[in-house]
Amino acid sequence: MTMFVTIVTGTCAFLLVRAEATGSPNARLFKMAASTGFVAIALSVGGLSNTYGRIVLVALVFSWAGDLLLTFTSRPAFLGGLVSFLLGHVAYSAAFGVLGVDAAVAAAAAITMTIVGRFIWRWLGPHVGDMTGPVVAYVVVITVMVVMALGAFGAGATILIPIGAVLFYASDIAVARNQFVAPGIANRVWGLPLYYLAQVLLASTAGG
Repeated sequence: MTMFVTIVTGTCAFLLVRAEATGSPNARLFKMAASTGFVAIALSVGGLSNTYGRIVLVALVFSWAGDLLLTFTSRPAFLGGLVSFLLGHVAYSAAFGVLGVDAAVAAAAAITMTIVGRFIWRWLGPHVGDMTGPVVAYVVVITVMVVMALGAFGAGATILIPIGAVLFYASDIAVARNQFVAPGIANRVWGLPLYYLAQVLLASTAGG
């Protein structure tokens, strides 16, 4: 069942990228189908059977809501999507904390990600205008999520968790570039595959 849902999710994600590239009106349909798919993957692996999985499901549902909001182009919809994803990252961080975190690995990851974040902000900051507060908050929260993922891996969690977290972080660079720096289809063509792969990997760990 999980394999079937994963294949369907991947197919919908591929069709989404193709629809975005060609300007098809079906893009929203494929996007929400793919996003529903990663929630279904978490359920199919037993995400409701354990505390970690249930929190991951919360993160995935917030992501689903964020995906829906970002199919609209208004500023309120973008802000709503930003908040939904921010809450999703908070939930992911909490889930990784449930697994246990190696303090030394997390500290090293925090130093590394802070350096990365400073470089990203030097690039992005001049373009965000009056969105500085929300964007800074989002960058901090997703950075913490990556740090917690790496810390959980250091404590013995599956490597799929840090891989998924880093891919999610990278996909958000595409979103930021598209929203604030250089809008264009190229951002979605490389960002969307990273995003859906990240969510599928994280969803697949929900069984605990």
